[in-house]
Amino acid sequence: MRKKTVADLCPAPLVFAMIGGKWKLSILQILIFNGTKRFGELRKSIPGITQTMLTKQLRDLENDGLVHREIYAEVPPRVEYSATEDAIRLMPAFKAMHQWWETRTAT
Repeated sequence: MRKKTVADLCPAPLVFAMIGGKWKLSILQILIFNGTKRFGELRKSIPGITQTMLTKQLRDLENDGLVHREIYAEVPPRVEYSATEDAIRLMPAFKAMHQWWETRTAT
């Protein structure tokens, strides 16, 4: 019989790997609550993020199935990013974190 690992008992490390880090939660929050955005709109909405880092984080989120990238065959090319259904299901977690913060700072 195989010994259970931490991942078997709690998926938190796997979830944190998908949405953790300095930028992913900010990107997801914008896309979940504000809808589809173009790359430049996202970059302007996240102070301090570089173009390279935003590109990497969006690719990671896309690979994990949390962000959808839509490319339009236009000149110049237009690319839009949106939250997937999986990402939208994180909305209660974002709201819970917001409520936790309000409660914590109210005292």
